[in-house]
Amino acid sequence: MTVPPVDLGVAMPPHGPRNTEAGLRKVAQQLEAAFLSEMLKHAGLGDTPEAFGGGAGEDQFSSLLRNIQADRIASRGGIGLAESIFNSLRERTHD
Repeated sequence: MTVPPVDLGVAMPPHGPRNTEAGLRKVAQQLEAAFLSEMLKHAGLGDTPEAFGGGAGEDQFSSLLRNIQADRIASRGGIGLAESIFNSLRERTHD
């Protein structure tokens, strides 16, 4: 029994700048950053402290800070997820 591939809703065009190795690496890094941002959110990064909370403004901008931090983590090697995603995308585009 084979498991069908999961469609993540990311369409890979047959040719173009996104299918170059640099383009695939960039997409993989962006996906890792999005994953890391969600993990940081669930870990409580950016939660407003109850004693000195900044109100609605702090809540709105904490997601921006979390996204930037996740991008920086991913750009410096991350957790290795981008490399796995890159290898998978490269295999799909070279078939």
